[in-house]
Order: sequence, then C-alpha cells, then structure tokens
Amino acid sequence: MPRPVWSGAISFGLVTIPIKVLPATEDRSIHFHQYHLEDQGRIRTRKVCELDGKQLSNDEIGRGYELSRDTLVEVTDEDLDSMPLPTAKAIDIVAFVPADSIDPVRIGDSYYLAADGAVAAKPYVLLRKALERSAKVAVAKFAWHNRERLGLLRIREDAIVLHAMRWPDEIRDPTELTPKTIELDDSAIDSAVRLMEAMAADDISEYTDHYREALEEIIQAKAAGKQLPKPEGEPGPAGQVVDLMAALNASVKAAKESRGQSGESATVHEMPQKKAAKKTTTAKKSAAAKKTTARKTPAKKTSGRKPKSA
Repeated sequence: MPRPVWSGAISFGLVTIPIKVLPATEDRSIHFHQYHLEDQGRIRTRKVCELDGKQLSNDEIGRGYELSRDTLVEVTDEDLDSMPLPTAKAIDIVAFVPADSIDPVRIGDSYYLAADGAVAAKPYVLLRKALERSAKVAVAKFAWHNRERLGLLRIREDAIVLHAMRWPDEIRDPTELTPKTIELDDSAIDSAVRLMEAMAADDISEYTDHYREALEEIIQAKAAGKQLPKPEGEPGPAGQVVDLMAALNASVKAAKESRGQSGESATVHEMPQKKAAKKTTTAKKSAAAKKTTARKTPAKKTSGRKPKSA
C-alpha cells in the first residue's frame, strides 16, 4: 500500500468526510543515472548558495518571491497553512456535472481517496453511491503544493478517485494548429470508418510496455556480458502516402488478417448503405442466374469488380 500524500476531508454541503489521499498510479519506467564517462563517478545535483558557495540541506533553504532584483519576500510554511481558503484542508465539491462534459485534455494525475477512520465510512459510502446513482462526476477545488487546484471526483470500482485538473486558462487554443479546409470524398471517410471497425476492441488490458521490456533485456544482457538481442525484423523505409484510398483499403485488409491470425473475430460491421448495396447485387445475380446460363460469366465478372469499388 503506498503512503498517503495528503490528508484532509471531502466537503459537500454540510457533509464532511475525513480522507487520506493515495497515489492511484505508479511509475514503472526505467530510470538512469548520469555518470562521468572517464571514471564512472556519479553526477549529482547539489543545492549551493550562489553567494558563499556552501552546499545546503533542506532545513537551511527557505521560500521567497522575487518582487524585483533586489527585493525578496519570504513566504513560510506557516504563511501558506494560515491562508483563509476553504480548500486549504479540504477537497471542496462545488458542482456535479455529466461525465461527458469534461474535456479529457484537462485531466491530470489520479489519486485514490480512502476513508480516514470509522467515522468516515458512512459518509464515504453515501457519496460513492450517490455518484453511482446520478451517473455524474463531482467537480472540486483543493489546495496542494502551494496552489489551488481544480479536481474531478468519480467512482472506480468501490473507491472514490480524484483526478487533478487544469484550469481553463491553462489549456492552449489548438485553432492555429488545425489543418486548413480540406475537401474529402465520402468514400474515403467510409473507408476510414471501416478501418476503425476492423480495429475495434472491447478490452485494452492486454497492451503492455514493450519499450520497457526491450530495455530490460538490453540491461540484463549487458550486465551478464552477453550479446545484445537483435530486432526480429528490419523496419522498412517510410514512404509517402500517395493514394489515400489504396492505403485505407490495404489497412482494412491487414487489420482483418491480423484479427484472424490472433484468433479474434475478423468480422467487420459494414456501413448500412453498403449492406443494402451488397444484398441488392446478390439478389440481381441470383435472378440473372435463374433466367439464363449465358449470363453466368458476366455475373462472375461483376463479382470480381465489386471489391475495387468498395
């Protein structure tokens, strides 16, 4: 169980829930140390006073705001703790909103909120069940790390989760980054939708960090003095896409084949109008086959041309 990073209370209306905040995620990345190439000595970052050159410990370091080059205003931990903010010791719920009204780009780090003591159990469960029944999420304000923050409370299994959020003015406007007006044929969009259907998945839990796994293999091989693992295949040269439709159709075919090889269903749900077109064509072919055998050959040719126009 990770150590709590903060303790306080959730408050909404006149209800107060003592809680402890615990990290909901963990860093599984492989971290490196910097070292001197000549003698392999570790490179460390030290906190040194620029006036006397003395290396300082944390208890010798204060916090201040620079008003001007010659004026520094000291701000102590006591100053921050005594600020007249309702969010200084509480996660203050200010609104309940539909979950789909929250822009995902605003969501940051995630934390589990644990009930702190027996007295917190009943109101904790009350808030959890109310959120589940309303199908809404709670928007809250709280103060951590010397700033007031915006948060989002939702339910994950039986736990209340707090997502730190960015303020609206912290989100950059993407308007200038979007492409100019581009004309697209409906058939290209339909092909892209078919590709999305071919790549559809109900569960993404099987995906793992292959980069970390490969890096662990390299480290183990070098530590054991063994030859480094070779890549399974050389990547082909990246070419420029000239025919967008051809690339989409090839991607749909590759996605279907990939699903078939992995044992998963390779069935693609076609667009409704495409289904109707196929049924009509099949019906015409059956009628033509019943009328005369001389038309069987043209029917086969039509069947051979159909995939090219799809």
